[in-house]
Amino acid sequence: MSLVQVTDLTVEFGSGSRADEGAGVRAVEGVSFTLEAGAALALVGESGSGKSTVASALLGLHRGTGARVGGSVLVDGVDVQAASDAELRRLRGGKAAMVFQDPLSSLDPYYAVGDQIAEVYRVHTGASRRAARARAVEVLDRVGIPDAARRSRSRPHEFSGGMRQRTLIAMALACEPALLVADEPTTALDVTVQAQILDLLHTLRAETGMGLLLVTHDVGVAAESVDDILVMRGGRVVERGPVREVLGTPRETYTQELLKAVPRVDSPLPPPNDGEAGEIVLEAVGLRREFGRGKRAVTAVDDVSLTVRRGETLGVVGESGSGKTTLGRMLVGLLEPTAGQLRHGGAEKPDGGSVAGGRVITGGRVVPGVQMVFQDPVSSLNPRRSVGESVADPLRARGESDSFVRRRVRELLERVGLDPAHYDRYPHEFSGGQRQRIGIARALAAEPRLIVCDEPVSALDVTTQAQVTALLAELQRELGLALVFVAHDLAVVRQVSDRVAVMRQGRIVECGPVDEVYGSPRHAYTRRLLAAVPALDPEAAARRREARRELAAA
Repeated sequence: MSLVQVTDLTVEFGSGSRADEGAGVRAVEGVSFTLEAGAALALVGESGSGKSTVASALLGLHRGTGARVGGSVLVDGVDVQAASDAELRRLRGGKAAMVFQDPLSSLDPYYAVGDQIAEVYRVHTGASRRAARARAVEVLDRVGIPDAARRSRSRPHEFSGGMRQRTLIAMALACEPALLVADEPTTALDVTVQAQILDLLHTLRAETGMGLLLVTHDVGVAAESVDDILVMRGGRVVERGPVREVLGTPRETYTQELLKAVPRVDSPLPPPNDGEAGEIVLEAVGLRREFGRGKRAVTAVDDVSLTVRRGETLGVVGESGSGKTTLGRMLVGLLEPTAGQLRHGGAEKPDGGSVAGGRVITGGRVVPGVQMVFQDPVSSLNPRRSVGESVADPLRARGESDSFVRRRVRELLERVGLDPAHYDRYPHEFSGGQRQRIGIARALAAEPRLIVCDEPVSALDVTTQAQVTALLAELQRELGLALVFVAHDLAVVRQVSDRVAVMRQGRIVECGPVDEVYGSPRHAYTRRLLAAVPALDPEAAARRREARRELAAA
């Protein structure tokens, strides 16, 4: 018998008579697949395709939510639909375990991570507190948490994002489940931590023989991790088969379009900007930023110098904690440098020379002509205000009339590909990609010369990523904008940038034209970052995994 057998699964959200009248939303329709013991299957598709809904159905997580679930789901011989609540509790964590996308919201902030793992183990095995504690340390060590005995007493906020994700995997492995369901386990992680998590899942599969169901919108992550792929769109299965066939010779048009949208570090670069480089719109000299004082001071950015010209995109890449976001916030004046200078639009130089017209920024304040697009549009938009009013803020700050503001905001919404009639809608009524477009429209309202984009596409699926980056490129060509594009995704940065700066531990370790940095990286750290980028070809993925081992050994 297969480890997982799903037959004609249908999930509809709605309640009472409204659902009976067809008012419900059918998120999954007619999905069928099997997963054998020890095998790995990826559910791939855009946001809203039904991937996570299917994954949740495997553990019966729709029970009690009002969702209407049809079809059959068998996991390790357990009929999930017919199982009692007690049987489901034994299934979850015992025979099947799930790793969720956001580890911070999945872990209790009040309890040490070791205690949380021990609790799961005691519930399912009846072990003593001492044995459960020892098991927690054992699995934390197994997933690569350094000094596991001591760190098991830490709370979630004391771990990095990658360590929190490893903790969730350790919790899932505590009872040695036959099935691990991983729902977007690497979405919020930088490229090197992502590679470490994927390598860990690969090793654990080989050691334990567990089955893996991976939910992801990142096709490269799927190529690195699974044997078979199931492509979903609109709640239905579009294509399925071995990973080599689906990614190498896709049959369906949608799969082909999905693969075309995936940014790659080895794909041809777009044509360079025409004409000579424009005037300097931003120059940073010796920027340094410290947090805290005295012996406890932490240097987030250390002696960073760079320039950005009109019509140019400077990509800034590096791991989490490398100082990218801190640098970006200093560039727009949201953080005051501890040392160094910023010159916006040209300014007097210390030696008496000058760059036409501009100012030296010495205080932490928002700078005219400079705007920022933030990573999380949900938290950067006021949920109690319509999107039109949020976009209008820079215009109202200039004292523009109400009639002008409303007309201009409608023009901006249309310019970024949204319906001007949606002026009065609220942020929760838009998708992630649409909310990011609203953030871009708000930045454009101030008529900036420079926009700093801080991880603007990291939480978006590949097709939405492509739409947002294409929009930024189009706006740059039309308006002559300078862009600073901060990201941990090296493939995306390669597609949008003219030059790229690689940051590590607060310093720029390498900077140059994008084709030189990616084609012939000089610094070992840059080579390590590039080796961590997922490859669409499974054979290339295996070679990169081996290259990562060699670089780690060196």
